[in-house]
Amino acid sequence: QVQLVESGGGLVQAGDSLRLSCAASGRTFGRYAMGWFRQAPGKEREFVAGISGGGITTAYEDSVKGRFTISRDNAKNTIYLHMNSLKPDDTAVYYCAGSSIMLVSRTRGGYAYWGQGTQVTVSS
Repeated sequence: QVQLVESGGGLVQAGDSLRLSCAASGRTFGRYAMGWFRQAPGKEREFVAGISGGGITTAYEDSVKGRFTISRDNAKNTIYLHMNSLKPDDTAVYYCAGSSIMLVSRTRGGYAYWGQGTQVTVSS
């Protein structure tokens, strides 16, 4: 059974940093794309960042470019989301997602596996 377990969320102030982690088990994701999505109250789940199989390419939603960095450690079957200069608008539940293809997808349909989410709250 494939499991994606997120950790690292919390309550921070605007301008602070956080690092989210997503540990995968039941499947080796090293060859496949993985991503981070987020869902704020009353809004749809949106793409935040993605990394291709092998970590060769990355993609980001425009509002997080330059502030967030996605990375992966294939030896640990884990991906990370380093979030700097956090803003109140970044408040959401953040979900880790795993794909069955190598290339990054910006859509939910491109990912077959999902974690339960971790809450990030940024106060002003």
